[in-house]
Amino acid sequence: MIQREIYFDNSATTRPSKEVLTHYLRVADEEYGNPSSKHKRGQTARALLTEARKTLLSALGTKDGHVLFTAGGTEANNLALFGRAYAKERFARGCRIITTAGEHASVALPLDALAKAGFDIVRIPTKGGALDTEALLSALSPKTVLISMMAVNNETGAIYPTSLVSAAMRRACPDAVFHVDATQAFMKIPMTPKTLGADMITVSSHKIEGPKGVGALWVSDAVIKNRGLSAVTLGGGQEEGLRSGTENVPAISAFAEAARLASASFDERTQKIREVKEHLLSSLALHPVLADAVTANLPEKAAPHILSLTVEGFKSETVLNDLSGRGIYVSSGSACASHARNLSAALLAFGKSEEETDATIRLSFSHHNTKEEADVFLSALAEIVETRARVRR
Repeated sequence: MIQREIYFDNSATTRPSKEVLTHYLRVADEEYGNPSSKHKRGQTARALLTEARKTLLSALGTKDGHVLFTAGGTEANNLALFGRAYAKERFARGCRIITTAGEHASVALPLDALAKAGFDIVRIPTKGGALDTEALLSALSPKTVLISMMAVNNETGAIYPTSLVSAAMRRACPDAVFHVDATQAFMKIPMTPKTLGADMITVSSHKIEGPKGVGALWVSDAVIKNRGLSAVTLGGGQEEGLRSGTENVPAISAFAEAARLASASFDERTQKIREVKEHLLSSLALHPVLADAVTANLPEKAAPHILSLTVEGFKSETVLNDLSGRGIYVSSGSACASHARNLSAALLAFGKSEEETDATIRLSFSHHNTKEEADVFLSALAEIVETRARVRR
């Protein structure tokens, strides 16, 4: 029988905060107008969108650029990739797009499609969670039109040197555009468009205690001015003509509220998350059962909220299911790809073997998690390891 629920899958999604849910319900109930309507009810809804854009800009640490609201991080990434690739007629066969090995499917699969359309896709190795800068410098060329990469890897927590990439791109191919998927970085590590060096940034609501089904693509003034991004969804011309469709005002407004709350308590939240992760790692290293059975996959530079663990000799799905039966929820990789049979590209790029990749689970923490929960997790994992070992004997 489940005694308590321990949720260590916050990179898949977070639980919406009560403040955000209250905000969402109020807006949905009271401000139901279509923001494209010219009457007062519509204009009130449009004012909420304007306020939400300002709030997102503030949370991103900038006053510049354009916030384009989407139905989530996946759509924002698709808009950045396809919108850039087809922005100019001259972007055709032979034009290069650079990315990293092990990107999220919402970047990797669109790039596969663009490869079939004739674009030259180059994937930079990320062994050990470190970007191969020599490979990057070799890949840069005047034919490069776009670089797209994560700020934080969603499976290993590796922080990639986006500012270094940006600086190298500006020198070698100044007309190229740099897109950063900050889905796992936004409100998790300090970041602004300037520190990332980005021209476009993807963020998502449900990763920061906001509602699902809403995200945003931040686009620099220069990209908009130079018409460096084209529409992918055509229709009524919303979101500056780059993402048509009636805006989901309650969700967008609630997303902005989640960002405001997270920004206001960023240091406190981050410290709590870091303490839980460090406690779990130090306890793991001293654990009589787990110290030799579990390997922590630790990049040199890592975000505080993600921890990748390889449980030697176990299928990740087995461990996940056994933990779930005890009310402890973790992931066996990216939740968006959990239905697929393929092994994690991110873990293989990290340097794990196929067998190790298939034995790896991901923990991802929020500021609601505690050291006590980490202890319960370790006890449960040790019991699983010991029980299975006895069965094998």
